[in-house]
Amino acid sequence: MKRINVVGAVIVRDGLILCAQRSFKSDLPGLWEFPGGKIEDGETPREALEREIREELDAEVRTGEQIETTVHEYAFGEVALTTFYCDLLSGDVTLVEHESVKWLPPAELATLEWAPADIPAVRTIANQSSAA
Repeated sequence: MKRINVVGAVIVRDGLILCAQRSFKSDLPGLWEFPGGKIEDGETPREALEREIREELDAEVRTGEQIETTVHEYAFGEVALTTFYCDLLSGDVTLVEHESVKWLPPAELATLEWAPADIPAVRTIANQSSAA
């Protein structure tokens, strides 16, 4: 099975986390995810994440602490998703590929229907915020 290495940005602003809804024309239509994408040859995960956020959200982020790495088997391949906390450096995000976005507190992340590979990171973030 094909393995796809991807990164996801857990963008935090004023205590809220950016959640992005996948396009209804994409794989996993309408599910929620942390924005990001595939790591290209020669890129570090952090470089890939910063590039993907520029491409997908027309925004600049600073990549911080790694949260989680999850491997999930989909029909189209095995996805290895590594998520990182990120600070939004530019003022706002512009939807380029996603259907919509929401800013939610960590305790409300589980109210959305997440892509399976993102769920472990959602749980980790909720647990970290409740322990803080």
